[in-house]
Amino acid sequence: MRSSLRTKIIGNKSELWRMNVTCARRNWGGLSKDSLHNLAQLTDTYRVSVTAGHLQLLDGRWYITHSGLLYLAFRRRCGGIKTTVEERLSDPVANRWVFKATVYKCPRSKGFVGYGDADPSNVSTLVHGAEMRIAETRAVNRALRKAYGIGVCSVEELGSLSTNRGQASDHAQSTNHSTSGSSNGQPRLRDQLCLLIRQHNLDPTLVKAYAADFCGTPSLKEANRDLVQSFISHLTACAKESRDMLVCRLNSYAQPVAGVTQ
Repeated sequence: MRSSLRTKIIGNKSELWRMNVTCARRNWGGLSKDSLHNLAQLTDTYRVSVTAGHLQLLDGRWYITHSGLLYLAFRRRCGGIKTTVEERLSDPVANRWVFKATVYKCPRSKGFVGYGDADPSNVSTLVHGAEMRIAETRAVNRALRKAYGIGVCSVEELGSLSTNRGQASDHAQSTNHSTSGSSNGQPRLRDQLCLLIRQHNLDPTLVKAYAADFCGTPSLKEANRDLVQSFISHLTACAKESRDMLVCRLNSYAQPVAGVTQ
């Protein structure tokens, strides 16, 4: 009995690993050996899912997401999370907010504390005006990472997404203008698009298909920078106007399942 159960658990881990690798390659292209190795460790240790949006790959590094941390807390029967505004450190007029979050692993736990801050200088321009929510999310993320010993930084804790610095990154950017960052340090278009997808919980595959159609190219990779920037602006406007309508539009790009007839 124990042997069959152990075999089943190992099989489930392998299946999740295969799904994570497949989804990661679909979302971000080829993965380095280090990225694959780290993904294997994260999959085995935390049982997180790339498909469910628990992980993000930015500049070759894995980051856990807010949804991934909440999923982990749920699986480990988290006793509760409390958040409060640090009024003395916050400045609503300047859109600067500081939050304190306390995670209780069980009802009798003393709690694990984390702080999060946000203001227009350390968040993406795409989410200006949402600094209060971002500060609270960052505080919760840090408290959860403390409580459950997660050494991987969460993507929401990052400031404005920056471009890679270094010769290897510069070369990659010069050969792919549609996803590279600008010389003034603005977030790369790929990172802007990833942020939009995560912010509005959109399907990455459908967004890419919609982007290719919008740009009039066989795939998003073949679109030039101006077209990709126009699509990002368009997607942002659609998401703000009506996310439900946007999701319906994206669903029209879903591939029919083999063997299913209308």
